[in-house]
Amino acid sequence: MENKNITVTSPLLPPLEEFIPYLKDIWERKWLTNNGNYHEELENALCEYLKVPYISLFTNGTLPLMVALQALRITGEVITTPYSFVATTHSLWWNGIKPVFVDIDPLTCNLDPDKIEAAITPQTTAIMPVHVYGTPCDTLRIQEIADKYGLKVIYDAAHAFGVEIQGESVLKAGDMSTLSFHATKVYNTIEGGALVCHDEQTKKRIDYLKNFGFAGETTIVAPGINGKMDEIRSAYGLLGLKHVDEAIDRRHQIATCYRDRLIGEKGISFISDVQGVRHNYSYFPIFIDAGEYGMTRDELYFKMKEKGVLGRRYFYPLISTFSTYRGLPSAASANLPVATRKAGEIICLPMHPNLLDSDVERILSIIENR
Repeated sequence: MENKNITVTSPLLPPLEEFIPYLKDIWERKWLTNNGNYHEELENALCEYLKVPYISLFTNGTLPLMVALQALRITGEVITTPYSFVATTHSLWWNGIKPVFVDIDPLTCNLDPDKIEAAITPQTTAIMPVHVYGTPCDTLRIQEIADKYGLKVIYDAAHAFGVEIQGESVLKAGDMSTLSFHATKVYNTIEGGALVCHDEQTKKRIDYLKNFGFAGETTIVAPGINGKMDEIRSAYGLLGLKHVDEAIDRRHQIATCYRDRLIGEKGISFISDVQGVRHNYSYFPIFIDAGEYGMTRDELYFKMKEKGVLGRRYFYPLISTFSTYRGLPSAASANLPVATRKAGEIICLPMHPNLLDSDVERILSIIENR
């Protein structure tokens, strides 16, 4: 159907007939939240699937960022990227922490390790990088810098579900990693998220913090919040795990098709796969060089939109340009030339397992016929 809208993403939905028995069981148990049966099952299943030692489920992907900062007692300044979703920096603001923006690598769009050391001050306590579009950061370089200056590292891994480097989960890098299970992600629990850590004592502290600080019926050990995931979404998540590998395979097929067609297209570039990395193909970003392509990014974006192809300028604008942050010295565009350029060139093409081959062809035809 030529006139249907092609959305930039579409949720991975498990078959409804598979979900109904879970719902019946939840109704019979009458246990809807507070670490129920499916919540515990999902934490264990995710540890196994993601190859991580400890994971704590949350009701969304922003709360793990906020709780990670609390659990590690981060204060002062944190070095981070302006090229991300706003939740990354908002989590710092909500904890009374000053974000310090550093420019990004032009090939990966991740935080540039070469720019980190110059941004470190006596007030710096941590680094918060983002695995942008699921492409792993240079975790070894970042850890070397963190160790040299005694800094913690918290990875915003919202895009990096299932991503591995040489067979090891990227989520094991740093002190903690956070995940988003929002409906738009490769794997979702409708809304949801998780926090990955390395030891049982830290997991216990995280679990206290996400449940009002309760360590028992009458004992409060910390000023916690309510971040718990309920049983319905936990059951949904268990079902989603059964289908996520098939979804990632389809995403890979689509990414391959995009690359094969666009590799020779003048003025268009994209991020290549990294050798030794198991990618999840969460997004397919392209970057438009207006001089070479003959059309600006926005001209192509709105042309696609007029023809029913709903790409996304993700990430645009930069976080550093928003009113809350643009007064920070590190937010000046002169300090962030690569991020500023990339934000003006980016379009994420539709990428989800429900895309048909004819949808992909329609998208590519619009891009090619300028």
